[in-house]
Amino acid sequence: MRISPLFAVWMLGLACAGGLHAQDLAKVCHATSSYDLTIQPGRLVFDRAGPAPTRVELAPGTLHTDGQPVPLNDEAQDRIDLFQQEVRALAPRVKAIAQHGVDLAMQAVQAESDGLGLDPDTRAELGRRLAANAAELHQRIAASQSTHDWRGDAADQYADQVIGDIAPLLASALGQQAVSAAMSGDLQQAAALRDQAASLASGFQPRLQRRLQVLRPDIQALCPDLQRLSVLQEGLRASNGRPLNLIQIGR
Repeated sequence: MRISPLFAVWMLGLACAGGLHAQDLAKVCHATSSYDLTIQPGRLVFDRAGPAPTRVELAPGTLHTDGQPVPLNDEAQDRIDLFQQEVRALAPRVKAIAQHGVDLAMQAVQAESDGLGLDPDTRAELGRRLAANAAELHQRIAASQSTHDWRGDAADQYADQVIGDIAPLLASALGQQAVSAAMSGDLQQAAALRDQAASLASGFQPRLQRRLQVLRPDIQALCPDLQRLSVLQEGLRASNGRPLNLIQIGR
């Protein structure tokens, strides 16, 4: 099964900033799903490559799986309606955590650069680029209504976009410092700058992960909601008779 915490894959927005990703929520809440989720006006759509059902649509009082209507008694209709309400209430909370994570990630990049001895022009340009990337990521998260926006190559592409915008600027600044040191005869300083650049690249990810641990209580606060969703889906079956299992809660 593809590990992907249901209703919270917007957390992958944090991966775009080099930080938290979907498996972190799976570790905290033990909530996983094989489905992607799209929130549409009036209905929720869950889809996956397989096995059947590959498409589940929930609307007020109705359930369709793979295009077939599923007969529902009054209790099942109530469960469907409550399930939808819970998901729609959960989505903005998930996005808020993702937005906070983006800010933390950008702050971490800024903090790392503060120790590089960058010249004023480079610092100003770095600040401009960080602000622009943060604004774009915030907009993407705010506009997203589907986990498809953050899965697989899409998340990697967003991360590459941020890194590709910032890394050359820092590399150029450190390179110029190293060249200046070497030309002045300070080979030791030139070597130290090269080591600093290597350390920045290799050590940033774990330092960022530590910074993002402040998000853990907010993520933990989502766990009871995910547990409630798991309970609400109990007894709901697809048109082929199989349990829906839109979300699984592990131990």
